Amino acid sequence: MVGDTDLCFATLAPGQALARGVCRWMCSMDFAAVTEFVPARGLRMDVIALGPRGEIWGVECKSSRSDFTSDQKWHDYLPWCDRFFWAVPPAFPAEILPDGSGLFRADSFGAELVRDAPEARLAPARRKAMVQAIARAAALRLSRLQDPHSG
Repeated sequence: MVGDTDLCFATLAPGQALARGVCRWMCSMDFAAVTEFVPARGLRMDVIALGPRGEIWGVECKSSRSDFTSDQKWHDYLPWCDRFFWAVPPAFPAEILPDGSGLFRADSFGAELVRDAPEARLAPARRKAMVQAIARAAALRLSRLQDPHSG
């Protein structure tokens, strides 16, 4: 018998499935992850995660070669996180991904950190603003789940 939650996960788009797997990994490492986070107008990061020591990791999910080559905004995400990663499915050709970024192999059930990303620490003022923005985004989403008519 298929449960309601199984049906929900079966309808995920490929990028959403990757994000779900990455978020599961982040949670297992004591990170708090938010999907589809907007750090600035015109940008939408697939996953942003706040770590137990205040570190901020950004993850861009790419489900295929064409998905990767059609979106070249990834450089714009670097100023908003301490480390930047790609999340791709197991068969993705990782050699096409840029050097100087981390790599997760993921599916809808989990992820594996294949390559760590170099650290480029945010300035204190940017970090404070980002922590507040991540907390606000998470709290607003929780409020909408608890009361969809709240705003």
